[in-house]
Amino acid sequence: MNTRTFALIFGIVFLIVGIGGFIPGLTTAATPDSGLSMTHGYGHELGMFPVNTLHNIVHLIFGLWGLAASRSFGAARGYAKGVAIIYALFTVMGLIPGLDTTFGFVPLYGADVVLHLLLAAAAAYFGFVRRDVVTTDRS
Repeated sequence: MNTRTFALIFGIVFLIVGIGGFIPGLTTAATPDSGLSMTHGYGHELGMFPVNTLHNIVHLIFGLWGLAASRSFGAARGYAKGVAIIYALFTVMGLIPGLDTTFGFVPLYGADVVLHLLLAAAAAYFGFVRRDVVTTDRS
Protein backbone atom coordinates (compact mmCIF):
# COMPACT_ATOMS: atom_id res chain seq x y z
CA MET A 1 0.00 0.00 0.00
CA ASN A 2 1.33 3.44 -0.82
CA THR A 3 0.88 6.65 1.17
CA ARG A 4 -1.96 7.98 -1.01
CA THR A 5 -3.89 4.72 -0.56
CA PHE A 6 -3.26 4.92 3.19
CA ALA A 7 -4.79 8.43 3.29
CA LEU A 8 -7.78 7.29 1.23
CA ILE A 9 -8.44 4.23 3.40
CA PHE A 10 -7.98 6.14 6.66
CA GLY A 11 -10.24 8.89 5.33
CA ILE A 12 -12.99 6.41 4.44
CA VAL A 13 -12.68 4.60 7.78
CA PHE A 14 -12.76 7.85 9.75
CA LEU A 15 -15.90 8.91 7.85
CA ILE A 16 -17.58 5.57 8.56
CA VAL A 17 -16.64 5.76 12.24
CA GLY A 18 -17.79 9.39 12.46
CA ILE A 19 -21.16 8.61 10.89
CA GLY A 20 -21.47 5.41 12.94
CA GLY A 21 -21.19 7.43 16.13
CA PHE A 22 -24.54 9.03 15.30
CA ILE A 23 -26.34 5.75 14.55
CA PRO A 24 -28.25 4.13 17.43
CA GLY A 25 -27.36 0.47 17.60
CA LEU A 26 -23.78 1.08 16.51
CA THR A 27 -23.42 3.38 19.50
CA THR A 28 -25.01 2.24 22.74
CA ALA A 29 -26.19 4.83 25.23
CA ALA A 30 -24.14 5.00 28.39
CA THR A 31 -23.78 7.15 31.46
CA PRO A 32 -20.99 9.66 30.88
CA ASP A 33 -17.96 9.37 33.10
CA SER A 34 -17.24 12.12 35.60
CA GLY A 35 -15.18 14.94 34.21
CA LEU A 36 -17.00 14.97 30.89
CA SER A 37 -19.13 18.12 30.59
CA MET A 38 -20.07 17.69 26.91
CA THR A 39 -22.47 14.76 27.20
CA HIS A 40 -24.57 15.28 24.07
CA GLY A 41 -24.60 12.07 22.05
CA TYR A 42 -22.48 10.22 24.61
CA GLY A 43 -22.27 6.49 24.20
CA HIS A 44 -19.96 3.62 23.36
CA GLU A 45 -19.44 3.03 19.65
CA LEU A 46 -19.37 -0.70 18.93
CA GLY A 47 -19.99 -1.12 22.65
CA MET A 48 -16.45 -0.21 23.67
CA PHE A 49 -15.21 3.15 22.37
CA PRO A 50 -16.50 6.22 24.27
CA VAL A 51 -17.73 8.93 21.89
CA ASN A 52 -19.91 12.01 21.97
CA THR A 53 -21.07 14.44 19.32
CA LEU A 54 -17.80 16.40 19.29
CA HIS A 55 -15.78 13.18 19.08
CA ASN A 56 -17.84 12.10 16.07
CA ILE A 57 -17.26 15.47 14.40
CA VAL A 58 -13.50 15.09 14.93
CA HIS A 59 -13.69 11.70 13.16
CA LEU A 60 -15.59 13.28 10.27
CA ILE A 61 -12.99 16.05 9.94
CA PHE A 62 -10.13 13.53 9.85
CA GLY A 63 -12.09 11.54 7.27
CA LEU A 64 -12.62 14.50 4.97
CA TRP A 65 -8.99 15.52 5.40
CA GLY A 66 -7.87 12.00 4.44
CA LEU A 67 -10.02 11.96 1.31
CA ALA A 68 -8.73 15.35 0.20
CA ALA A 69 -5.12 14.46 1.02
CA SER A 70 -5.24 11.23 -0.96
CA ARG A 71 -5.21 13.22 -4.21
CA SER A 72 -1.45 13.87 -4.09
CA PHE A 73 1.59 12.23 -2.55
CA GLY A 74 2.73 15.35 -0.68
CA ALA A 75 -0.68 15.96 0.84
CA ALA A 76 -1.03 12.28 1.77
CA ARG A 77 2.36 12.29 3.49
CA GLY A 78 1.40 15.48 5.35
CA TYR A 79 -1.88 13.86 6.40
CA ALA A 80 -0.05 10.78 7.67
CA LYS A 81 2.38 12.94 9.65
CA GLY A 82 -0.47 15.01 11.07
CA VAL A 83 -2.49 11.94 12.08
CA ALA A 84 0.62 10.38 13.66
CA ILE A 85 1.42 13.43 15.77
CA ILE A 86 -2.15 14.29 16.74
CA TYR A 87 -3.16 10.72 17.59
CA ALA A 88 0.07 10.19 19.57
CA LEU A 89 -0.91 13.31 21.53
CA PHE A 90 -4.44 11.92 22.00
CA THR A 91 -2.89 8.68 23.30
CA VAL A 92 -0.84 10.52 25.91
CA MET A 93 -3.79 12.73 26.85
CA GLY A 94 -5.91 9.60 27.36
CA LEU A 95 -3.48 8.45 30.04
CA ILE A 96 -3.57 11.69 32.05
CA PRO A 97 -6.53 12.35 34.39
CA GLY A 98 -8.14 15.65 33.46
CA LEU A 99 -6.75 15.59 29.93
CA ASP A 100 -8.49 12.26 29.21
CA THR A 101 -11.68 14.22 28.58
CA THR A 102 -9.98 16.97 26.54
CA PHE A 103 -10.92 19.51 29.20
CA GLY A 104 -14.41 18.00 29.53
CA PHE A 105 -15.30 18.07 25.84
CA VAL A 106 -14.16 14.83 24.13
CA PRO A 107 -13.67 11.43 25.79
CA LEU A 108 -10.20 9.97 25.10
CA TYR A 109 -10.12 7.17 27.66
CA GLY A 110 -10.76 3.44 27.82
CA ALA A 111 -10.33 1.46 24.62
CA ASP A 112 -9.72 4.73 22.75
CA VAL A 113 -6.20 4.93 24.21
CA VAL A 114 -5.06 1.67 22.61
CA LEU A 115 -6.85 2.45 19.34
CA HIS A 116 -5.28 5.92 19.16
CA LEU A 117 -1.83 4.39 19.74
CA LEU A 118 -2.35 1.92 16.88
CA LEU A 119 -3.62 4.67 14.56
CA ALA A 120 -0.63 6.87 15.43
CA ALA A 121 1.80 4.02 14.77
CA ALA A 122 0.31 3.18 11.37
CA ALA A 123 0.23 6.83 10.35
CA ALA A 124 3.82 7.35 11.56
CA TYR A 125 4.98 4.56 9.27
CA PHE A 126 3.38 6.16 6.21
CA GLY A 127 4.30 9.71 7.21
CA PHE A 128 7.87 9.29 8.41
CA VAL A 129 9.22 5.87 7.37
CA ARG A 130 7.76 4.63 4.09
CA ARG A 131 9.42 5.90 0.93
CA ASP A 132 7.02 5.76 -2.00
CA VAL A 133 8.28 5.87 -5.55
CA VAL A 134 6.68 8.98 -6.98
CA THR A 135 6.38 9.07 -10.75
CA THR A 136 5.33 11.95 -12.92
CA ASP A 137 3.49 11.67 -16.21
CA ARG A 138 5.44 13.51 -18.91
CA SER A 139 3.08 12.87 -21.82
